Amino acid sequence: MIPAVSAVIFHDEKEILLQERLDNGKWSLPGGTMEPGETVEIAIKREVREETGFDMEVKQLLGVYSDPNHVIAYEDGEVRQQFSICFLGEIKGGSLAISHESKRVEFVSISELDKINMHITQKIRIQDALTGRSKAFIR
Repeated sequence: MIPAVSAVIFHDEKEILLQERLDNGKWSLPGGTMEPGETVEIAIKREVREETGFDMEVKQLLGVYSDPNHVIAYEDGEVRQQFSICFLGEIKGGSLAISHESKRVEFVSISELDKINMHITQKIRIQDALTGRSKAFIR
């Protein structure tokens, strides 16, 4: 298990910031693994900046996602169980940029989410965010 972070960032309550990943071709929330010496807040701010070009502020903890049935196998042979801490965030600066990990970075309409190629774990986090619940989800 490797701790990871992700962020749900809405734009005008109608769109969500997503990236189309190069490694699997799926749309995803910005995020990634923590690096040694980081707090989760520093990690998510770094990941959002690296993957989207935007600076963000953490608004609240959305949830902790650790489904033991969600196992990720990478091309390099690494296999790990999902363990991700997801935050609600807000853009505070920067400008849209594509990273070496992404084909595209866009604000995608919430109404279009069922039409794009996205892993179910990402959809669950977005659905959780759309509930408006202030208490964090533990899944």
